[in-house]
Amino acid sequence: MNPYFVWEDPEAGAGWRPFAELLDPGVVAERVAVSRQALVAMFGLAEDAVPERVVASVLFLGYASRLLSPLLAESLEGTIRGVTPADLWWRPVPGGPLPIAARAVEARPAADLFDVAVLGLVAPLLEVFRARFRLSPQVLWGNVASALGGAAGQLPKGAWPAVADLLGRPPLAGMAIVGQGAGGQGSLRRRNCCLYYRIPGGGTCGDCVLRPA
Repeated sequence: MNPYFVWEDPEAGAGWRPFAELLDPGVVAERVAVSRQALVAMFGLAEDAVPERVVASVLFLGYASRLLSPLLAESLEGTIRGVTPADLWWRPVPGGPLPIAARAVEARPAADLFDVAVLGLVAPLLEVFRARFRLSPQVLWGNVASALGGAAGQLPKGAWPAVADLLGRPPLAGMAIVGQGAGGQGSLRRRNCCLYYRIPGGGTCGDCVLRPA
């Protein structure tokens, strides 16, 4: 459907780095610096007008989307890949969706989506961003909720009950509300903000708590 749902084959190309590197605060800081420069160039702003913490929050949202989207899509078929961080690789790019590759692993029931995707993959990365950039856990877990809502919006309607189930479990509980959108499709409204609005010209996202209901 789009690059957020694609995990590549690590044997199909060069340049892959172990996903565990992204659990190193130094590597994460490097990636935030690259993203910051891209945003500075895109908006034509001075570097000090683009706060590092805001960039870190937005970058984490993108990474969470890349980890969650493929597994949420797979869960609609009844099983998911039982990947761990050791089964994933990434490749640095200056912008856009982070390329991720995954090796073949045993399938697990779709009911394990929370344990595999949220707790197993996203939570360790979230902790690195939280500690390195002093970001609020509410903001970061709200980003995870937003990533799930964004993925569900690209999938059949059956994805929304799965998202609502995930959002009922701590630490996601209370981060967002799933409602009814146009055409009977689901919709998500955050109870917090990714901070993107703090970049001059950035505005607010469609699910942001700062937008009118």
